[in-house]
Order: sequence, then C-alpha cells, then structure tokens
Amino acid sequence: MREGGDQSKKGVVKESGQGEKRSILVAGCGAIGSVFACLLAEAGHRVCVLGRRPLVAAASTGGLRVSGIWGEHRSTPLDGACEAAAVSGNFDAVLVTCKSYDTESLLAELGDRAVPGGVAVSLQNGLGNLERLEAVYGPERVLGGRVIFGAEVIEPGHARVTVEAEPVLLGSRHGRSELAAEWASVVDRAGIACRPTGDIEAALWGKVLYNAALNPLGALLGVPYGELARDADRRWVMDRVIEEAYAVARAEGVALPWKDAGEYRRIFYDRLVPATAGHRSSMLQDLQRGRTTEIDAICGEVCRRGAARGVDTPLNRLLSILVRERSAGR
Repeated sequence: MREGGDQSKKGVVKESGQGEKRSILVAGCGAIGSVFACLLAEAGHRVCVLGRRPLVAAASTGGLRVSGIWGEHRSTPLDGACEAAAVSGNFDAVLVTCKSYDTESLLAELGDRAVPGGVAVSLQNGLGNLERLEAVYGPERVLGGRVIFGAEVIEPGHARVTVEAEPVLLGSRHGRSELAAEWASVVDRAGIACRPTGDIEAALWGKVLYNAALNPLGALLGVPYGELARDADRRWVMDRVIEEAYAVARAEGVALPWKDAGEYRRIFYDRLVPATAGHRSSMLQDLQRGRTTEIDAICGEVCRRGAARGVDTPLNRLLSILVRERSAGR
C-alpha cells in the first residue's frame, strides 16, 4: 500500500480551467471522512487518507467509492497511511474526521501537519474538538465544521450517503471569515454543499441539540430517527433533552438563532427529522459493532458544561448513563 507522498513543498497548484488544487489529509477516515476524501479527490485535489488498514488498503489500490443519495462517485487510488508517523509531508488542509474520543491521541501522534497558511478543520460530532485542534495548530488556523448529512460504511473503501438535512457549515471561532469562505468554496465545488458561517459556535451547538435528542435514544431503541418522532413518549424525552441543552448553550453565552427551545423544536420536527427520517445513528452502529460511542462528547459534554453553569441536565445524564452501560455490555 502506498503512503502519503511529500506534500510539504508542493502547496497549491494552479491547473488551467480547474482552479486551485489543494493537498488535503483526511485524518481518522471513516464514513464521513471517506465521503469528503472521495469527492475532493474526484474534484482533482491531492488527497491522503489516514485510517484503519482495510480502508487504506482499499483507497490505495482501487480508490474510494461513494454511493447513495448523491449518486455514484469514484476516486483514483489515493495515498494513505495506517499510522500518523507514516504520513509524509504537510498539507494545505488537515480534515479531522475521527471520533471525538480519539481526537487527543490523533493530534498527539500527528502534530501540526498543515503548511504555513494551511488550516485544520474539525468535521466531527460533539463539543470540545475545536479547542483541542486550536491547542496544536493555533486558534487562527482552525475551522469548525457543522456536518449534518449521514453516511455509512458499506465495506472498506465504499461509503453510502443516506440522508442530508442541510449544507455543511464552516467557520472560525476567531474571526477568520476569509479562511472559512475559501474552504467552504473548495468543499462546495467538490459536490458537497457547503457554506461559510460567522458563528460556528452556534452552528455546532445546533448540531448538539440535534444529536443529543436523536443519537442516544435511537441507539438505545435500535430505530431510525423517523421512528422516534412518531411516538409521544419518545418525543417527550427528546423535548426535555433539547430544552436542557438549549439552556446550557444560553448559559454559556452562545447566540443561538432560535428565540427559545420551542422554536428550535418546531424546526427539528418539521424539517430536520423528516429530512433524516431513515437514518440510523452512528451511535447505534457503534453499539452494534461493540465500539466506543461518542456519548461523552454529546450528552456527556452537555452535562459537564451544565454543571459548570449551574444548569440541571437530568435527561442528558440519564441517556449518557444508559448508553455507557449498553456499550459496556451491561
């Protein structure tokens, strides 16, 4: 299998009629990472993937495949590595797509692998990832991404896009609007709908409201998102989870775009859940495969931040406990 070539001296390459082509590392490449890697490579960018051995073997021999609601996409064979130490050179962008609980160890092994003027982008679930990236890359070289499309791995090297609620949002916590606009354009031109945002904190908290309500309950009950919204008792639980998370965000001073939790719930049930009704959460997939879940970065983080602000979060705490127990096989 091929390892990443030395990108450190290449930087951005101009290709007539095709715009600027970038060197991009997709680190922690699972379902979502495979979608980004495949479409960016298909658009002509130099993509290297860092992931599990079966994924890297597939990517380096036959390229990546994406199917599903966005149609069929294939990349040419990609450079890849199974360990951070095997990644050669630096990149215009490092897209971090690993599970939230792996962020610290990934960054400890990988370090800063962006070229001068390059960027690190978190395309992950949960809260706390941006702070970890900023500690390594510096605040002004980090973008957050709000991803609200769903994908699943069919087999190593083949991911299927199952649902899409809204475009990806990219933004800086430190005023780098031009950087967000630049990379949103790169992603959008590759075929993944993407827009810059001036308030990535609010966007990420919006996804936490969505994930906290749907992921753990869907995982515990083993049902897709649409089934949760059709039952009054399940809706009651999700309503309370949303109210708690909304209160924590407000206590932290986040400028959420909804006047109250009720306004968000109306959008949630009227638009977001119907758009993703058939999706089974990644948390459910993790439980089924005996893997660690991201509950601590979602409901667990809501609880931790709530405790620091004096906001009670009993439903988020209960879901955190139940998912951890199920994950432990108890």
